[in-house]
Parts: sequence; structure tokens; C-alpha cells
Amino acid sequence: MVALETRRLGRTEMKPKALGLGCAHLGNPKRATDEEAVATVREAIERGINFIDTAAGYGGGNSERRVGLALSEGWREKVYLQTKVGSHPRFPNRDFSREGSLWSLENSFRELQTEYVDSVLIHGPREIEPPLEPGACLDVLLEWKEKGRIGHIGIGVRQHDFHRRAIETGEMDIVLSFLDYTLLDQSVAKTTIPLALEQDAGIILASVLGMGLLAGPEPDTERERRASSDREPRAHPMWEWCRERGVNIRDLAMQFVLQAPVQGNGIVLFGPADRKEFGEVFESATANIQEDVWQDFQAAFGVGI
Repeated sequence: MVALETRRLGRTEMKPKALGLGCAHLGNPKRATDEEAVATVREAIERGINFIDTAAGYGGGNSERRVGLALSEGWREKVYLQTKVGSHPRFPNRDFSREGSLWSLENSFRELQTEYVDSVLIHGPREIEPPLEPGACLDVLLEWKEKGRIGHIGIGVRQHDFHRRAIETGEMDIVLSFLDYTLLDQSVAKTTIPLALEQDAGIILASVLGMGLLAGPEPDTERERRASSDREPRAHPMWEWCRERGVNIRDLAMQFVLQAPVQGNGIVLFGPADRKEFGEVFESATANIQEDVWQDFQAAFGVGI
């Protein structure tokens, strides 16, 4: 087993482990009970995970409540806690107005049962300007940061040009990207990662298993084709290559993203639905993979570490 290293998250000076726990699926009542979600979070902490990520919009607003339950009774002090603003189900079209942002923050802190959150991200704006307008979401976050309620501010969105615009404000301590640094796509390595490193913003890479395409089961080629119309599907050939060699593609997927070119200034998030999934992905993240496996994989697909 390979130990998880401690990383630096940009200028925040937070010191999380390289792997953080995303709690989107833990908020889904169809996939986990309250008890299972709490147990999963606490098991992750016991195994060394010290960065917990949630959002107002996850699980219909249920994720924050469950994370709050899990971090009660003294567990809060063991982790860095991150949530997101603007995506609560109350606002189906997202709301980054002053009023909406204040409501969202107050609700999140109440659900999380905390007076302080280490980082809060602007979550998935459809357009980048509304949360950055004077008096709107970013200004509200800065006010809460000044009051000592929030440690750090960032943005979580897929569009790379939104990352750039957010970083250029000079106020974003963290940028969360998803789906764009995996075995299937490394496009963020040419855009957001270099800019974030230049500005010393922390980098968080999420959806690193490609929305399940790299999770281990045989991937759905048609699903990948629909999701990535700009390129030929790659997940199934990779999965088949691994199956023929007795390798779990999830091991390669996790090890690959943990070696992303963030220069020690970023972490990886993964989001299990229960303790079983947590254990599987944790084992993949800490697995020993022979160098010749990577050499052969890179020769076949042009991707390696």
C-alpha cells in the first residue's frame, strides 16, 4: 500500500491529504441512509482523510445535513470542511444574488452544525459574471471571510474560461475542476492548472473516475460517446486492456490523477455512495502498480505517469 502524501492547497496553507472525500452521493437517500453516510464519513477520517467536500445542492440539500451529523461529537475538529454556495434546490436556476447567497450560507452553516467553514466555493454558475457583480455572491463571501466565518474562497465549475475569469479577480484561493483530468481527458493541464499555479491558487480535481466510466465495471460506450462527442470513446478499450491483464482500471485511474501536474498544490476528490465504495476507491488510490504496467499502458494509449 502507498501512503497518501500531505499536500499544500495553494496560498490557503491548508495541509490536506492528497485524497479528499466528496459527499455528493452520500446525500442521495436512494443510495445511502443517514447511518451509512455518517459511518462512511467517519471511516474515511479514521483512515486518514482530512478534507471533506459537500455542497448545498448535493442530495437535494441532504448532503450538508448528513455531513453535519457525521462531524458532530468532536469529529469537526479533525478535518478541513468545504461547501458551496448558489446551488441549493430552492434555486433551480442558481442564485448568486446577495439575498440568495446570504440565505444559502446561513442554511449551510446551520445544516453543517458549524460556525466556521474552511472554504466555500461559488458553485456551478451558468454565466461567470452574476456571482462576481458588485454586492453579489463574491462580495458576500469576502464579507464572511473578513468576519472569520469562512477561511477561503473559490469556485467550482467545469468551464476553463470561468476558472480563468475567477482567478483573475485575485480573490479566488481555490479552483475546483471536474472531469477534465482523467485517463480520458487531461485538458485542464493546459489551461487552469498552469494559471492556478502561477497565481498560487489551490487546485481540486474531481469526477476523476469519469462519472463511473473508470470505476471498474464495464463502461457504457454509448454513454461515453454522448458525453464526449468531440472524440472517440476510450474508456472501453482501456477497460478491455486492463481486463486482459488482470488489472483494475480504477487503480490506474486513481493513481494517474494523484500524479497530476499540480506541483504539490492540489488534491483529488472522490465521491463514494457508501463504505464499500469508499474502501474500493481508497484501496485503488493506495495500490502498488508495477512500472511496466504503466509503460505498457502508455505505449497503448499515450497516457501514463
